Amino acid sequence: MIIMDMKYAEDKIVSWLKEQVRISGAKGLVVGMSGGIDSAVTAVLSKKACPNNMLGVIMPCYSNPQDMEDAKAVAEKFGINTETVNLEPVLNSIAKELKDDPKNKKLEVANMKPRLRMVTLYYYANKHNYLVAGTDNKTEEMTGYFTKYGDGGVDILPIVDLLKTEIREMSRHLGIPEHVITKAPSAGLWDGQTDEGEMGITYDELDRIISNKLDGISIDKIKKYNDMFKKTEHKRRMPPGCEL
Repeated sequence: MIIMDMKYAEDKIVSWLKEQVRISGAKGLVVGMSGGIDSAVTAVLSKKACPNNMLGVIMPCYSNPQDMEDAKAVAEKFGINTETVNLEPVLNSIAKELKDDPKNKKLEVANMKPRLRMVTLYYYANKHNYLVAGTDNKTEEMTGYFTKYGDGGVDILPIVDLLKTEIREMSRHLGIPEHVITKAPSAGLWDGQTDEGEMGITYDELDRIISNKLDGISIDKIKKYNDMFKKTEHKRRMPPGCEL
């Protein structure tokens, strides 16, 4: 279900990224590279926009070792400079103070991983005067499937108007390694975690609902999406302030 030309989308995003860097007075872009296709696409497009001033940051934290290898493979193929920061000792220290297990699958612990990554990305952004380019796509944005002040804590969102289905097509258009494209999407919150398993609905189903192409989609799946959208509205808005 592709609804736009990928060459057009690539050129538009690269041009937009260049303009965002220019108007902000920044010197380049930094992207967290998780080993998944969203971060791969964002990193490659950022590299095209700022070929000499783009940094990919790999941040393992009780992650699947294959994810780090996949991130490195993308970086090597496209000539992306990277830094690797092991966040496990940091998470261990915080969890110890909280008297909790750093491998706990509950969200109060698991969500600390993307929030520690956000802190790390802004360290490099501040150090180099770069913007943090986020990796959230349209499907994640519309369902709220991102961590508030984690992977949602960024300066700009280059791929936020591309559905997950379109991200796969963009990945192939850009030449992302096929094994990165086809592996099960995962936020890496805990061992064995997958996006679709956690949500209880596939990305293809979500994209069809968002695009109002509902043939074959059950009422229960439509209701699930509507509930996700409503419950996560706060993630798509700035914090409300009390007006006196």
